[in-house]
Amino acid sequence: MLAELFFSFLQIGLFSVGGGYVAIPLIRQQVVETNSWLTMAVFNDLVTIAEMTPGPIGINAATFVGVRTAGLPGAVAASLGFVLPSLVITSLLGWAYYRYRKLEMMRSILGGLRPVVVALIASAALGIAAQVLFGGLAPLLGNTDWLALAVMLGAFLALRLLKWNPILTMLLSGVVYTVSSLILFPG
Repeated sequence: MLAELFFSFLQIGLFSVGGGYVAIPLIRQQVVETNSWLTMAVFNDLVTIAEMTPGPIGINAATFVGVRTAGLPGAVAASLGFVLPSLVITSLLGWAYYRYRKLEMMRSILGGLRPVVVALIASAALGIAAQVLFGGLAPLLGNTDWLALAVMLGAFLALRLLKWNPILTMLLSGVVYTVSSLILFPG
C-alpha cells in the first residue's frame, strides 16, 4: 500500500505542471478512478479541506489521502511521492532557466504551457462545480443545489468585484449556507 501511494503521488507530482489546481484532476483520476481509495463525494470533501488548510492544495491532498488509506506512514509516502518530482524538476529548471533565460526558445516553451494550465484548472473547477451543484457530471435541474449555487455566485462576486478577503469570504459563505439551510430546510 505504501509503495502504491508513493508511486501514485509521484505520477501526480510529476505531471502537475502549473500548480495545485492542475493536480486536482490528476489526483481524482488516481484516488477515485484508478485505485478507488476515495469516493467522489469524499474526494470533493478532500478538495474543500485541502483548499481551506494552510499550504499547497496538492501536498495537503496527498497527506489527507495517505492518512486515510495507510495512516501516518501513508501520509509520509504520499507526500514524499508528491514533492519529489517538484524538488528535482524545479532544481533542474532553475539551473536551466538561469543558464538559458535569454534564448527565445525558453520564452516560447513557457508561453506554450500557459493555455494548457488554464485548461487543466478549468477542467478541475467544472468537475467539482458539477458534483457540488448538480450532484454529478450529468446535470439534472431536479438535483441542483440552488442554495450552493447562490452562495458560490455570491462568493465569486465578493472575491472578484468587491475584492473581499478570501478567508473571510470562505467563513461568511459557510455561515450563510449553514444558516440558510437551517432556515429553508429545518429538521
